[in-house]
Amino acid sequence: MGILGSLFGAKSKYDKSLPYTYEARIRIFEDGTEHKSYISDTICGLIEHLHRNGIGPGKTEIYEIYQARETPIDAGLFTTADQQWLFKPDICRAFEQHYAGHIQETSCSFKDRGRGCLGP
Repeated sequence: MGILGSLFGAKSKYDKSLPYTYEARIRIFEDGTEHKSYISDTICGLIEHLHRNGIGPGKTEIYEIYQARETPIDAGLFTTADQQWLFKPDICRAFEQHYAGHIQETSCSFKDRGRGCLGP
């Protein structure tokens, strides 16, 4: 990342057609009244972090966070048929239509973002 990139952050975060960040909400209680949150700039970074920490998709809801709204993501986009996490490159293929024009076989609009994750 160049000097401007380090000052202003990832260029893709200014594209209003893409989520600014992603949030995973892990239910603490079955009734969904309380949850823990994990935040990442990329869906793949978020899922990798959850997997590394033994958090499965069963009690997890993932949201796209845009500047003015948040939208839940259909779990079918980030899980396998047997309810396991999808990882690269499979998750990339799953999101190609969801982010049409932003994810292709050889490029991804999210490549300028960090894949770290913040959370409890």
